[in-house]
Amino acid sequence: MTSDNKVGAVETRGIEPVPDAERHGNPLQLFWVWFAANISILGLPLGATLVALRGMNIWQAVLVGAIGSFGSFAVVGLISVAGKWGGAPSMTLSRAVFGPRGNHGPTLVSWLSRVGWEVVNTTTAAYALLAILHIAFGVGASSVLTVVCLLAFVALTLLVSGLGHATLVWIQQRATYVFGVLNLVVGGFLVTKVHWHTVLHAPAAPASVMIAGIGVIAGGTGIGWANAGADMARYQPRRVPGRRIVAAAAAGAGVPLLLLITLGGLLSTGDHTLAAASDPVAAIQAMLPSWMAIPYLLTAFGGLLLSNHLSVYSAGLTMITLGIRVRRVLAVGADVVLTLAGGVYLMLIAKNFYGPFITFISLLAVAITSWVAVFLVDMLTRREYDPAGLMDTTRGGVYWHHGGVAWSAFVAWAAGIVAGLLLTVAQTSETDVWFAGPLSKTWPARNGLGWLVAFAVAAVIYLVLRTVTGSRETRARVSEVVS
Repeated sequence: MTSDNKVGAVETRGIEPVPDAERHGNPLQLFWVWFAANISILGLPLGATLVALRGMNIWQAVLVGAIGSFGSFAVVGLISVAGKWGGAPSMTLSRAVFGPRGNHGPTLVSWLSRVGWEVVNTTTAAYALLAILHIAFGVGASSVLTVVCLLAFVALTLLVSGLGHATLVWIQQRATYVFGVLNLVVGGFLVTKVHWHTVLHAPAAPASVMIAGIGVIAGGTGIGWANAGADMARYQPRRVPGRRIVAAAAAGAGVPLLLLITLGGLLSTGDHTLAAASDPVAAIQAMLPSWMAIPYLLTAFGGLLLSNHLSVYSAGLTMITLGIRVRRVLAVGADVVLTLAGGVYLMLIAKNFYGPFITFISLLAVAITSWVAVFLVDMLTRREYDPAGLMDTTRGGVYWHHGGVAWSAFVAWAAGIVAGLLLTVAQTSETDVWFAGPLSKTWPARNGLGWLVAFAVAAVIYLVLRTVTGSRETRARVSEVVS
């Protein structure tokens, strides 16, 4: 079947591997996709956290920001290379690693995380749109207007994500020009708020703080996108060098993130307002002259929209991988309906639910990181995927393994999650702690490195188990031949 993967046409291909004849992408497209997804001015609080809460000077914050953002999106790029090999979305390729049944766990976590962050994006964007209407037309917020703003955001998301890959790539590149300029204008005004004397004389933090800071940036940027890497790269021709795909993801996301992290760090040297704000959109708005409010809010709205385009597209593919037999565009539609419902609940019904909600989806990052480790270790000895095998979830399929589960991968994934949670603290404030692992008082836990431990444990255990099971299978085959 053909996918009608053209700008303005509905992409009809779901999770089926893309044949070589239909792969017309190039790494530059991936650069713009990742640039657009990370251009939101909401990246400023990341830099603010490094300086105000971690105590780094600006030079340390820049170095940590560069390593954390470029490095974590290099991981996204590596998983994107698997998309080139197999021509399928990340979680569909994961069937080869975990088995069709074993893959349900990682895929469900991936989908929940993606939908969760879409609800946060949608809610934040609706607040920005309500503020624009109030400033420009004096319209006060109401339940009806809140729903209208939510509908406007999800409709704009559906328009692009529903059409599919080609339209998304086209929009992301061109919208980046518009919102990139707006970001530069707003950033220029924010620079005037920097306390330069304090910046130039700020003391340095210990090296251990920088190591922890790299984890904060990586965990808050590339790690959250890792399970979507292959979704956009599946239209890349096999002949494209893998290093160009990795570079496109790392540079595409790293450039805007580093600029935003640096600016956030500059703003927070001597002023902890941004780092301590529960609503960073309002905190940044307060730093600007009143006439800059609308351009700033439009910038925030646009950045969230560009990020949501990619997230919803990926979530639709992940939903199909779970086994929900619908066309891709219908999966995207179901996703935005759930997002709309979540936004309505957060804005009109919930009482103090925003913090716990973000804490919950942040916990899912531990499971995602563990999946990344297993998937990357598998890539070490793989260069291709069986197209028919990826779509065959029945007994006897190429990737059926044992009862539909590759136990070496599944056990390693689960062990990584347990190790990460042992070091994880889930809290909305100092006094509202609703989960704390037994090792949450240790240095790695205090510095937010639970995700890194999860990665290391999952990778090592999978490598060992796969080596052992591989040797057994080899001996079994030899014995069968000899007999």
